[in-house]
Amino acid sequence: MNFEQIYSPSPDFSNRYISPEKLFSYLQTNLGDYIQEIGKSYLNKPIYQLSIGSGNIQVLAWSQMHGNESNATHAMIDLLTSLDKAPEMKEDLFSKIRLDFIFMLNPDGSERWTRLNATDIDLNRDFHNEASKEIKFLKNAASSKKYDYALNLHEQRTIFTTDGIHPATLSFLAPSENVERTVTENRKKCMAVIGNVYNHLKEMIPDQIGRYSDEFYPTSTGDNFIKAGMPTILFEGGHFVNDYTRKGTRKYYTIALYYALKAISELNSDTTGWETYLEIPENKETHYDIIYRNVKLNTEHECILDIAVQYREMKEEGKGEISFIPFVMEAGDVKKRKGWLEVDCTGKKFVSANKYPKLDAVVDFTIED
Repeated sequence: MNFEQIYSPSPDFSNRYISPEKLFSYLQTNLGDYIQEIGKSYLNKPIYQLSIGSGNIQVLAWSQMHGNESNATHAMIDLLTSLDKAPEMKEDLFSKIRLDFIFMLNPDGSERWTRLNATDIDLNRDFHNEASKEIKFLKNAASSKKYDYALNLHEQRTIFTTDGIHPATLSFLAPSENVERTVTENRKKCMAVIGNVYNHLKEMIPDQIGRYSDEFYPTSTGDNFIKAGMPTILFEGGHFVNDYTRKGTRKYYTIALYYALKAISELNSDTTGWETYLEIPENKETHYDIIYRNVKLNTEHECILDIAVQYREMKEEGKGEISFIPFVMEAGDVKKRKGWLEVDCTGKKFVSANKYPKLDAVVDFTIED
């Protein structure tokens, strides 16, 4: 039986936004025997770690280091929900590995749906400064035992494609250990796992799997973990055409997480097949969410241009939903980018609330015949 045949999204979390309090209640009710509190956030919210499995291969993973990236939290819950329906698969996996999974490392940012924590710190750039409480808990967990692998779970923006046409629905990275991007044995271990995942998924979502940039970032978590000797794999959940709720991404993120853990359990630090990683196309930055083409502005002088728009995800106070607010990102000759939606405005007028559309401003306009 293949995992994709038993995949079942948890009905308890149907929205992209996950309330920390709802997550905490779910973990205590459904996974109480497997979780422990490893610390509290700046705003005193608990941070929970799930520990499951009896195997000798030690794996550390964490979700929502950036609060507005919920796919990995969904994926871990969906993974466990799905495996409960296939106890033999569950036993086979967790008899070989021991997984420590930190849910929602940044609960304060998750509450507000922001990348940063409550003190406006990017946890993924705070490795050395340790200005945040939350990064200390992750580093303490990483140093608590010798982990064979770490999974650094994130999401990426809709701007990325694999080939200038297809969205990078999932991207992976074996992070560099140095500026030279040397392909070390630890990187090969990561590449072998990623190659295995790629082989499983490339037929399911053809042309939608990418390779994230391996530029070395001196302050980032994954780069420093692998530099310190712990093989670390980056996941990036991305766009699925016409699916801004990322339910499609959520499904394949879960499948990828399962096959990554399965590959880890079978490879056991073997690097066989690492070269497959190099077949994965590198991410390209090619798209905006919407481009209005051939826009004729309602001005005194004739002006025809393109207007590029990108959504920003924002949580309204008191609501448990994400709103997608369109912002103008470019106005002019936008020929180097494409839009997931392109609107030909030939013969129409772009009537803006302001005389000229401002860059990085909320879109406020109508299109008139």
